[in-house]
Amino acid sequence: MSATIIVGSQWGDEGKGKLIDYLAQKADFVVRYNGSGGAAHTVVNEHGTFKLHLLPCGAFSKKTKLLITNGVVIEPELLLSEIEMVEKAGFNLKNRLTISPRCHLVFPYHKILDKAVGDLFAKTGKSPTTGRGNGPVNADKITYTGIRLYDLYDANYFSERLETSVTVKNKFIEALGAIPVDYSSIKTATLDFFAKIKPYLAETLPLVNQALAKGQKVIFEGVNGVMLDNDWGAYPYVTTASTLPSYIAQGAGVALKKIKYQVIGSAKSYMTRVDNGECPLPSEWEENQTTKDFRDRANEYAAGTGRPRRIAWFDTEVLKFTNRLCSFDQLFLTRLDTLSGFKKLKICVGYTYQGKKVTYLDGDAQFYRKVKPVYLTLDGWSEDISICTKFSDLPINVKRYVKKIEQLVGIKVKYIANGPKRENLIVVN
Repeated sequence: MSATIIVGSQWGDEGKGKLIDYLAQKADFVVRYNGSGGAAHTVVNEHGTFKLHLLPCGAFSKKTKLLITNGVVIEPELLLSEIEMVEKAGFNLKNRLTISPRCHLVFPYHKILDKAVGDLFAKTGKSPTTGRGNGPVNADKITYTGIRLYDLYDANYFSERLETSVTVKNKFIEALGAIPVDYSSIKTATLDFFAKIKPYLAETLPLVNQALAKGQKVIFEGVNGVMLDNDWGAYPYVTTASTLPSYIAQGAGVALKKIKYQVIGSAKSYMTRVDNGECPLPSEWEENQTTKDFRDRANEYAAGTGRPRRIAWFDTEVLKFTNRLCSFDQLFLTRLDTLSGFKKLKICVGYTYQGKKVTYLDGDAQFYRKVKPVYLTLDGWSEDISICTKFSDLPINVKRYVKKIEQLVGIKVKYIANGPKRENLIVVN
């Protein structure tokens, strides 16, 4: 297949960045087609540890071209800092990175509104937002009031749109008790950003489609997880846009009918979720010292925000549901090394409600909150598996765990991550 789409098959934070960094070494293009700076992919290689919110994870392959397409929302200062970080690591992005001028921009008023609304929820301890401005900027996009990179080519046109936006947004900001923003300083900062980013701007649709037509190897990099999809996730505990592989049609301008592609679902060998604790998570661990110790040992804190991740047992119902939406060809199973030391491991194999078998599709998020998990228990392992380089090297209980997941979800595991570094990756034949 010339095209590979890599998406998170659970609730995000499944380790997509690791596989993209690995596969990018032999790829012609890595295309970031959705999401915003609120998500982050962690890449660990011989050059260091990098958290990429906007730049594609193929940044560390010198021959790989990088595209940020129209489906991505851009935080100006964040993008500039990532370009600087990658270039300091020795990877020149000139003539490698192309950014669509159709991308919408996050402005300071988006972040202020995001936080102000979040603070209202926080009074009850249930703030739903990361405060990065993603909700407000996507709301602007839908209501025709967003500002795109294209708008900055005409300074007068941009100034008029920005002035209108600032005037309107400041009324909301003041009504929420926050400090209004200054139009002039935002205008100056944005035009300065545009001058720095302009050499990277060009329509990405022709580039990606030409690459696919030539049979070049193209990786589409998705963010978040399918269970955070705005339509199919546990609404309202979701993100602001689509997280499905089919979004490459909208977010990158690729006609799926015209290409051959495979979809790889990245899945943690347990599950995590970053939120305020309100989203239903049937197989969640009890919050106790064991959970805290595991979270600290496994560094289960959000790469983008640093918030502690909720921990849950692997849930096959989640995988079976997301597979219905994505039709995964293969799975990338991550963080198996962190499960070492558990005498017993649980796998959620279904749900019940009032004694009857149910599925995720039998109700909304409030119904999902009431379901009870049904578990299968397997023997754990104590060995350090980070030294293994082949599937046959893994302890018998690790192999049984992997094979049981394959059996339960009906998808073959092609790749296994058994440590944080690029070389800690097993290809299953």
